[in-house]
Amino acid sequence: MAFLQCEGHGGLLDAWVAERGVGPTRPAALVDDTAPGLRFAFYGRTSTADHQDSASSRGWQREIAEAVIAGHGVVTDVFFDVGCSRRVPWARRPAAGALLAALRMERSFDAVVVGEYERAFASGDQFTGVAAVLAGLGVEVWLPEAGGRVDVDSPAHAALVTVLGAQSQREVLRSRHRVRAAMWTQAREQGRYLGGRPPYGYRLVDAGPHPNRAHAGWGRRLRRLDPDPVTSPHVRWIFAQRLAGRSVAGIARELTERKVPCPSDVDPNRNRHRLGGAWPLRTVAVILGNPRYTGRQVWDRQRTERIKPGAGRTARRSAPGEWAISSTVSHPPLVTEAEFVAAQQVRATRPSRDGHSRCYVLAGLLRCAVCGRRLDSHWVHGRAGYRCRHGHSSARPRRSDAAKNIYVREDVLLRELASPLLPKG
Repeated sequence: MAFLQCEGHGGLLDAWVAERGVGPTRPAALVDDTAPGLRFAFYGRTSTADHQDSASSRGWQREIAEAVIAGHGVVTDVFFDVGCSRRVPWARRPAAGALLAALRMERSFDAVVVGEYERAFASGDQFTGVAAVLAGLGVEVWLPEAGGRVDVDSPAHAALVTVLGAQSQREVLRSRHRVRAAMWTQAREQGRYLGGRPPYGYRLVDAGPHPNRAHAGWGRRLRRLDPDPVTSPHVRWIFAQRLAGRSVAGIARELTERKVPCPSDVDPNRNRHRLGGAWPLRTVAVILGNPRYTGRQVWDRQRTERIKPGAGRTARRSAPGEWAISSTVSHPPLVTEAEFVAAQQVRATRPSRDGHSRCYVLAGLLRCAVCGRRLDSHWVHGRAGYRCRHGHSSARPRRSDAAKNIYVREDVLLRELASPLLPKG
């Protein structure tokens, strides 16, 4: 027997349900501008594309919006941002920016409805700014939390927006705290690999089923670091050369001369802006300063922070005391912990013109109080000293308003440091 298909978006079962008045109401499809009532532009957002189903997220937000405007109009335009933080201003979001741009053209909507306040706005100030722009062009804003249109001049609605903004910020901070606390525990107590690119010298291998039963049922598995047979010997060689007293520049130069594949050669997607072929000095320094080569899992060595609301993010390196270091060895080490610590204390000495190597007791330990840079070791008048040129080098002329160079003798510094320890009298 052939199955009958009803006209429209539904089928025979949908028609049967509709006749009995049961079941949820489906969101209305886009209609033309001749439909009665207000014309609404629906706006929604999902923060990630990899960990959220954008179709499902848009569906439930759209359904809530349809319930709010039921009997008042229909949705004629849809604007939905995917993979965009709520902290990003509307003008810088792809879909929200397109909505704002449509306001100044021959638009096909009279009001904007959102599926959830916390999905659309990060704070009360952000909502107030967007609402003011819309109101100036005669466009209303409808919120599910307000039960319909928001009157920005109403004290009750102003208080509601303030509460919703505070709740939105609270949800962001609470989620961030929970995620960071969970990842800290997983790195510290379980030594779990938490994602990201494996360090040079390692590769990723299977580490068994996921400890979460639901994730394990979906086929997700853990991964861990394992020495790469091609690149791990180079890492061991780098540490051995550093422990022998060689400079970072000398190590990088020899790696390049020997045509050892650098990280950009081994993994071209790691640094797409680099051509590879040569070992930058910074790359060798980063390898020597990475404690994961000891076999311990280390997390939160670098964190991304926002300087101010609406601004971009900036990355800063965390102090070693802020790192989450696994309590036990989680993957095969390439160097021992003693070798790693010793490598951090190596200061390569360069021979002077007379063939003698000069020793600076405080090398790398002093910072300038004016600009925050490390002081350079400097030999002057037959004595060890330290100087700061505040970033100036002979490669470019000095600015007229630049701060003067700072020079400090090592014997004077040592005497000042020792004075509090000497007996008085």
